[in-house]
Amino acid sequence: MEVLVFATDVTSAGQVGMVKEVLTPLSAIKDWNFDLEDCDNILRVVASGVAPGYIESLLLAVGLNCRELD
Repeated sequence: MEVLVFATDVTSAGQVGMVKEVLTPLSAIKDWNFDLEDCDNILRVVASGVAPGYIESLLLAVGLNCRELD
C-alpha cells in the first residue's frame, strides 16, 4: 500500500462527488480523502499498484486537474 498525494483544483462538494464516482469503484484504491482547507486542495489516495498518472487522468476525464506532490 502506498499513499499518493496530489494538489488539485477541487473546491466544492459537487466536485468531490465527481471524484467519488471515479475513485470509489476501483478495487486497487483502498481509501481516499480531501483536505480542502489546504491551499493546494490536497487529495490523498491509499492504493496498491496504482500509478499517479492514472489518478491524474481519471480526474482530468471529469474536468478536474491534479498533480502529484513530492
